[in-house]
Amino acid sequence: MKVLNETEFKSQIFDYTKKQDWKFEGSLPTIVDFYADWCGPCRALTPILEELSQEYAGKVSIVKIDTESSPELAGAFGIQSIPSILFIPLAGKPSMAMGLVPKESLKQAIKEVLGVSV
Repeated sequence: MKVLNETEFKSQIFDYTKKQDWKFEGSLPTIVDFYADWCGPCRALTPILEELSQEYAGKVSIVKIDTESSPELAGAFGIQSIPSILFIPLAGKPSMAMGLVPKESLKQAIKEVLGVSV
């Protein structure tokens, strides 16, 4: 699991500054965690995402976006509360979940939204 800046996001996920229609640039289904260091629920979510990153290694990519250092990116996705979690399947449109999502709910979303099983 790694933190991406706006430039990395545009090259690895989606260049929202050049494209209107969604086109995922990644090679694995991806979870994007929009967070801030000062956010308590965000800090509580981090170890859960780290566990999932290990459980789904090679099957799902999990990345983080610091909304404080990437406000334009957060704005492009309409992030108004954090944590916000973007689920990006290889095909189709991404979907968003907000708040501190329990691990079992994240695993269910990985299976149902991303189409990935452990």
